[in-house]
Amino acid sequence: MIFSGRLKAGLSKTRSQIASIVGLKTEFDDRFYDSLEEALIAADIGLDFSRSVIERLRREIKGKGLRTSAEAYATLKELLSADLTLETASVDVGAKPRVVLVTGVNGVGKTTTIGKIAASYAAEGKRVMLGAGDTFRAGAIEQLRIWAQRTGSDFVCQHVGSDAASVVYDALEAATKRNIDVLLLDTAGRLHNKVNLMNELEKIIRVIRRHTPRAPHEILLVIDATTGQNALRQAQVFNSTIGITGLIITKLDGTAKGGIALALTSKLQIPIRKIGVGESIDDLQDFNPHDYIQAMLGELGEMS
Repeated sequence: MIFSGRLKAGLSKTRSQIASIVGLKTEFDDRFYDSLEEALIAADIGLDFSRSVIERLRREIKGKGLRTSAEAYATLKELLSADLTLETASVDVGAKPRVVLVTGVNGVGKTTTIGKIAASYAAEGKRVMLGAGDTFRAGAIEQLRIWAQRTGSDFVCQHVGSDAASVVYDALEAATKRNIDVLLLDTAGRLHNKVNLMNELEKIIRVIRRHTPRAPHEILLVIDATTGQNALRQAQVFNSTIGITGLIITKLDGTAKGGIALALTSKLQIPIRKIGVGESIDDLQDFNPHDYIQAMLGELGEMS
C-alpha cells in the first residue's frame, strides 16, 4: 500500500490533467478528442501512440454507444492497460547460474536497482552474486560492494579501469564454482550515442556466450522515467545493439508523467519487468499493467 500510494502521488499531475478533460466533456466531439490527445502527449506517451489511442477510443465510444464521461474514462483505462500487457519472453528459469545483465546510461539508478533485485532474490532463498562490470567509476564498484554486503550476496570485482569483459568472465567462473543461483552483472553507464562504449557492451555479451552459450538469460535496461521521450531513444539504441529482454522504469515518485511506459511498450514491444518509486529496498516492485494505469488515471473525478 505504501508503494502504490507513492506511485499514485508521483503520477498525480497526469491523472488530474486527463481526468479533468474527460470529466468536463459536454459531448464527444473533435474538441474533446483534441484536448485529450494533447493531454496524452503531455504525459510523455508520444504523438503517434497518442493518436492511435484516440482513434481506438473514438471507435469504442461510437461502436458501443457510450454516452457518459465515466464510460469513456473506463474504456480509456481498459485500452491503455491492454497496451501495457505484453507476453513475457521465455527465459531459461532452470539455468544455474541465471545470468542477468543490467545496463543503462548514467544517472538512471542502475546500480541501486541491481541491489534491490539482489535483495528480492535473497528473500526467496537464492544464492546471489553481484559482478562489478562498471569499471569506469570507483564509486560504482564500492556502491555495488555495499549492496552485496547488505543483501548477503557474493561479490566479484577488479580495480578501476579494468577490462569489463574480464570482470564478467571472472564472475561467471566464480558463480559456477560457488553454485550461485543468480548472477547479476552491472555495466558502465554507457552513453547511448557513444559507439565505442556500445561496442564494449557487445564484447561483454560475446564473452558471456562463450562461457555460457544461452546466457545472458535476461538483458535488462534501466530507464529514468523523468527523462521522457529521451528514454525512448535510449531504449531503441540499446535494443538495436544488444537486444533487450525487459525494462525497469525508475524514479516514478518525482516529476515523471508516467506515459513513457506506454511509449516504450508500444514502440519496442518489450515488457516492463519492474518499476521503482524511491531509494529503499521495497521501492522496486514487479510491474502490473492494471495497477499502473489505475495509479496513472485513478477514478473519474479524483483530482489528486
